[in-house]
Amino acid sequence: MVNHCGDTIADMQLENRVALVTGAATGMGRAIATLFARQGALVFLNYNTSAAAAEDAAAAIRSEGGRAETVQADISNESSIKSLVGAVEASAGRLDILVNNAGWTRRVPHTQLDDLTDEIWQRTLQTNLLAPFQLIRAAAPLLRRSPHAAVVNVASTGALTGQASSMAYIASKAGLLAITTSLARALAPEIRLNAIAPGLIRTGFAGWTEEQYSAGDASAPLGRLATVEDVAEAALYLSTAHVTGETIVVDAGLYRLGPRPNSAPLHLSHETRR
Repeated sequence: MVNHCGDTIADMQLENRVALVTGAATGMGRAIATLFARQGALVFLNYNTSAAAAEDAAAAIRSEGGRAETVQADISNESSIKSLVGAVEASAGRLDILVNNAGWTRRVPHTQLDDLTDEIWQRTLQTNLLAPFQLIRAAAPLLRRSPHAAVVNVASTGALTGQASSMAYIASKAGLLAITTSLARALAPEIRLNAIAPGLIRTGFAGWTEEQYSAGDASAPLGRLATVEDVAEAALYLSTAHVTGETIVVDAGLYRLGPRPNSAPLHLSHETRR
């Protein structure tokens, strides 16, 4: 038997599961939601302000025979987070997978300390660190009902290299990796928690030119930069594999191996993962 996405039912790893993906209107979130739907999941695509993009993503999933619903929520607000989890429960009655993908940043050169205001710190930490924790806390009772409960936190190689759009962003993503480990220990064995650390990826978030992306492809040890689809594949693995407390780096080998010999130097002082 074959579904509209071209996969045999036997190959659908997420059949009958329910997934919630935050920041799912575009980029990595959309790619994750799309792949999960192709693997049989009912996917809830969370968005804050990008209603049209979220509806477009959901419509594209449905056109392939997948199941998708959009849910608006500002995850920087805890009451909205509780409402988001409540909406999923009211609609689906269960939750098997939570992907904390949504994030926020503002570029501040690391040498310009006075420009990294308390307001930027607070919004960055609230969105990238506190919100994922609050979502996990709110969703934990629902996730515990599932025999396949998994959480995937999307961090950044900036947490490992110290190179990203701002020091606040780096701190938020490093904190996200830390609480992934702590929560994996605290919530085992009922809920598995893992993280992805994407690096240089072709998305609108980076604001790079095509020339810069081409230079990135040339510098990557694997011959091209990682893609949103590569990140989605990692998220699928972490949603199904018997692992917890782990972080997978998805950056075509740049973090571990460095740029290819004789490639043009890359300027990695800005966050470019989304």
